[in-house]
Amino acid sequence: MQPQIPLTRDVVLIGGGHTHALALRKWGMAPLPGARLTLINPGPTAPYSGMLPGHIAGHYTREELDIDLVRLARFAGARLVLARATDIDPQAQVVTTSDGREIGYDLASIDIGITAEMPRLPGFAEHGVPAKPLDIYARSWRAFLDRVAAGEAPPEVAVIGAGVAGVELSMAMAHAMRPHSAEINVTLIERSAGLTGVGPRAEARLRRALRSNGVTLLTEAEVSRVTEDAVELSSGKSVPSAFTVGAAGAFAHGWIAQAPLPQDEGFVKVGSDLRVEGIETLFAVGDCAHMSHAPRPKAGVFAVRAAPVLHHNLRAALTGRRLRAFRPQGDYLKLISLGGKSAMAEKWGWPVSGPLLWRWKNRIDQGFMDKFRHLPRMAAQRHPARISAAGVDEALAGGKPLCAGCGSKLGADRLGAALSALPVPRRADVLSRPGDDAAILDIGGGRQQVITTDHLRAFTEDTALMARIAAVHALGDIWAMGAAPQAALATVILPRMSGPLQSRSMAEIMAAAAEVFTAEGAEIVGGHSTMGAETTLGYTITGLCEGTPITHAGARAGDTLILTRPIGSGTLLAAEMAGEADGRDIAALLKQMARPQGDAARLLKGAHAMTDVTGFGLAGHLLSIARSSVLGAEIDLAAVPVYDGALALAEAGHRSSLYPDNAAAAPVTGAAGARGALLHDPQTAGGLLAAVDAAEAEKILSDLHAAGVPAVAIGRMIEGPPGVVCAR
Repeated sequence: MQPQIPLTRDVVLIGGGHTHALALRKWGMAPLPGARLTLINPGPTAPYSGMLPGHIAGHYTREELDIDLVRLARFAGARLVLARATDIDPQAQVVTTSDGREIGYDLASIDIGITAEMPRLPGFAEHGVPAKPLDIYARSWRAFLDRVAAGEAPPEVAVIGAGVAGVELSMAMAHAMRPHSAEINVTLIERSAGLTGVGPRAEARLRRALRSNGVTLLTEAEVSRVTEDAVELSSGKSVPSAFTVGAAGAFAHGWIAQAPLPQDEGFVKVGSDLRVEGIETLFAVGDCAHMSHAPRPKAGVFAVRAAPVLHHNLRAALTGRRLRAFRPQGDYLKLISLGGKSAMAEKWGWPVSGPLLWRWKNRIDQGFMDKFRHLPRMAAQRHPARISAAGVDEALAGGKPLCAGCGSKLGADRLGAALSALPVPRRADVLSRPGDDAAILDIGGGRQQVITTDHLRAFTEDTALMARIAAVHALGDIWAMGAAPQAALATVILPRMSGPLQSRSMAEIMAAAAEVFTAEGAEIVGGHSTMGAETTLGYTITGLCEGTPITHAGARAGDTLILTRPIGSGTLLAAEMAGEADGRDIAALLKQMARPQGDAARLLKGAHAMTDVTGFGLAGHLLSIARSSVLGAEIDLAAVPVYDGALALAEAGHRSSLYPDNAAAAPVTGAAGARGALLHDPQTAGGLLAAVDAAEAEKILSDLHAAGVPAVAIGRMIEGPPGVVCAR
């Protein structure tokens, strides 16, 4: 047996900026054994600022700007924490996030960019939009442009700040509005005497470009207030504006400015090795950093050039090697978009412009993004044995790894055969046999208790999120029985790691689990922990029933079938492991999976039969209700909700490891195509499936929707032999 390399150091990257993204890519190509890498970012993607003017002008879609951090984290072997950093304690070496988590580190780096918010300008917070963060600006702009196109808003835009960003964005917005209105009004407002950030020759050329795009330039103009429909100047003049953009300089994020770090106007001061001055365990890069040894303007070119140095220095700091110095160039090539598919290049004070320059800029930008769209194909891991037992090569054919979550369960037929061999319960207080969602126990006094156990192989490196999802998943059996959660025992298996990493992991896991169970009225009363080959989390839970538990039996002919959650999680997770899923779809899936379903269960307490849809797929769990109730089930395939991205992935041939067993165990008459295949997709933390009185279904659905549950009626129970058919 090969010795397992223990995890001994936590490396935390705060922010998905360009430097961190490139460093992650390099890390994935040569991971450092023993280092656990974490990326903290508010969303599953990071926008590339170089293509923003092109997107605003309409040359690129919003998706073309995004670096998929979910795919990148998978490639780098990093855990991705989808939250915003809100504080850092460099002494305790802890990062606090917007969801209240505290994430410890041995080595960290900050790359969160800048903001163009203008909190001191009256009215801007209410009526203005900062050019950065990019995602907020891009979303607000698309909404405004749609209103202009629909005739619901006047084509009046004002941009505060005539630096390179303000110049580019004003021309881009003018270009985008022109097809929707013959009369557009775009004003670029600058407090100084001219454009900033460029030489005199480039300024002259940019002024001509502004005029040709119909942009009015106001210089030596001081803004005093922003209103809903205008920008007011200190001179008393009012500039009409239905959409006001702030691009007047770079400002540090508030939490960084308040952190106990050495700063220059809110930007973190770093030395030539990119470490924060006086703090050996913390780096800062990109626009949020101030290079004390070589001050430079805020420009993406420096962030890109710093990536190899940061990557080397992180590894050097972890291995005791010598760190490198980052020496940024004194001048750099500026490529400035001119609204349409034309651009200007400037270096050493000399400008050149034209469509050819835009094509050159586009080639550079697309080349940068292709680094993340097409991550390097790493060699598939071969099984080490030259000679192996019969069947090994066939089992490993295709090179696909075993799925995690419920995708790694044993098949229903094999499990059923094993359980059927168990002896009949002899205890009078054991009221059920294996086969339902939970066992039913008589605890005296006319009360009944249900008990279940469940555990999952981790499919996300974020142990806190995995703990939440595992808790929701295990609680599904209790909710499906109509019981109130009572107590839980936790089972935690962690990969081999050092003592400090064990403490950090256990603290995150138990805090997340306690939050879920406490909110549902249950207590964690103990459990068991050990180290093993991989992270596996589970819970044994008891629940109390006020009346008779809801089982798989009891459904009646004519009952409406209600499903509280979409299907397709197994397909999405399988594709994500292969690096083929869209990170936005995965983030949305994980968010839904982590949402408890106690509210839905309480609204379904009058169901005749109920189960939670998990490893055996919708078809398998519905077939269990049909068999137990001695009825048939008819579903409307088109009505079955599917997670975003799952259908396209199923059409592309992605399947979970358990899919073949599920399809064989629960055939569905009339099911075909990708939608039919998803009926057999193993679900983790799947929805509740309830058979309810048809006369009450509409009211139940209305109540579920009011509670924020995306429940759907997907079919009905029918007279006939047990089985599942698709309605014609």
